[in-house]
Amino acid sequence: MHAMMMLQRRALALIAAVFLPAVAAGADTPPNIVVILVDDVGFSDLGCYGSEIPTPNLDRLASGGVRFTQFYNTARCSTTRASLLTGLYPHQAGMGWLDSKVEPQSKGFHGKLLPRCVTIAEVLRDAGYFTAMTGKWHLGQQNGTPPWERGFMRSLNSKFGEVFFPREDDKPGTRMLYLNGRELPKDAPEIVVGTDRNWYSTDLFTDWGLKFVDEARAAKKPFFLYIAQGAAHFPLRAPTEVIAKYRGKYMVGWDKLREQRHAKQKELGIVDPKWTLAPRPPEVAAWESLHETQRDRFDQMMATYAAMVDRIDASVGRLVAGLEERGELGNTLILFLQDNGGNAEGGPNGTTKGPGAIGSPRSYVLLGMSWAMLNNTPFARYKHFTHEGGISTPLIAHWPAGIASSRHGALEPQPGHLVDIMATCLDLAGVEYPAEVSGRQIEPLQGVSLRPAFDGKPLARPGPLFWEHEGNKAVREGKWKLVQRHKAAWQLFDLEADRTEQHDLIGLHPGIASRLEAAWNGWARRTHVDEWNGPDHTDWGQDIK
Repeated sequence: MHAMMMLQRRALALIAAVFLPAVAAGADTPPNIVVILVDDVGFSDLGCYGSEIPTPNLDRLASGGVRFTQFYNTARCSTTRASLLTGLYPHQAGMGWLDSKVEPQSKGFHGKLLPRCVTIAEVLRDAGYFTAMTGKWHLGQQNGTPPWERGFMRSLNSKFGEVFFPREDDKPGTRMLYLNGRELPKDAPEIVVGTDRNWYSTDLFTDWGLKFVDEARAAKKPFFLYIAQGAAHFPLRAPTEVIAKYRGKYMVGWDKLREQRHAKQKELGIVDPKWTLAPRPPEVAAWESLHETQRDRFDQMMATYAAMVDRIDASVGRLVAGLEERGELGNTLILFLQDNGGNAEGGPNGTTKGPGAIGSPRSYVLLGMSWAMLNNTPFARYKHFTHEGGISTPLIAHWPAGIASSRHGALEPQPGHLVDIMATCLDLAGVEYPAEVSGRQIEPLQGVSLRPAFDGKPLARPGPLFWEHEGNKAVREGKWKLVQRHKAAWQLFDLEADRTEQHDLIGLHPGIASRLEAAWNGWARRTHVDEWNGPDHTDWGQDIK
């Protein structure tokens, strides 16, 4: 009985910390900052953004904070990580593509973070913060820029591959973990939390994040913690008992589930009711046309994916509870976001390979285009592309001491971008962005602080937002977005009326299109954007990395 009462008190304390009006921190108390980035998760995959997958912990953060409805990433994993950590566009940082594309004579394809950029961790470390990261790095560790050399005082990271279980061996040599720069053995027994040798990395990275928080507290320093989860990137893998929770729930199919998610999004206010749900692409079959064995396979795949999202949410709950227990939750800004849209790699049918059952530690599963269409509801296209389905991300901001209770649960429609994260962190820490570091010139900061948006005030953005990835291009200014699929014609959309990009208005507004194209060309010259010389990824049957 006593134990039950203690659990109830702890739950009430946690709820109070999340929901009750904040007590403002002192002006001389810089906030802790936690940035949680998840991988290959779509715009609608969280409950508070329309999903049927229960995400109670993220929903509570949203209810006690602010949800951004028009926040953007860069359509890909490495490029998003570079942009988030440097406040620059990817080519400026040297990561115009993945860290496997190294072209020394190029402007922006260097496969690593260049000396012309500085990371949030480097700036905050020098300002007295304790800086730590866990999870997926994917920013050129093999090319000379590991996390411990770019400002992180502590790190438990994978080099570039997704690690979920300790004994995965489908890609020998790639799924390794590094603790503060030291390569760990395959089973990595010394990183096991408690007595559980069968760890799952989504939990592991959170638990080690809290270990690093304890070090920061012992040092009496504010902390910057970057948790870069590998979930829900392929190969899709999750604990068997969590997958079992979702088996059978996806037999209703992607067509009905998209309609249900869209209806929920409209009810929540996440999308405007006048935005038409993007139609099912011709490559994707109608669910009703599939036979029972096909449906069962697809159900297993989506159940595995849902289990990964479930475990992401549980890890957020562990983090919040850990911060609350340590008395740190009140003055900690938590930012939760995703690196690109849902992933269509694997084609309309996805990929399922053995050995082992779908979702088990040695299986190799890609969700594929059909379910990615659901992930990105209500938008068109996917990861890789600069249409809304490729670049739209939820962003949840939670900060009891810094976000007024009157804003709890608010939806923030102002467009934002990853380049704004650096500016926000430095604004809250009271630190200036450097023009020079150790004698080297640093590229000018591209973003603006999001702090005014926490209060419902306008952002001080001086110009448009821009994108380029694999020849896919876009520029957004106000309600107008000019976007180009690689090798196709430019399209112009009014995102206030049509954010699902169904009505190309370029023929009606050629002057606007010409002005935005000229702006994009000037930006590309200024930010070291190389012309894309790789594939255009029209063959979604390939296992694209």
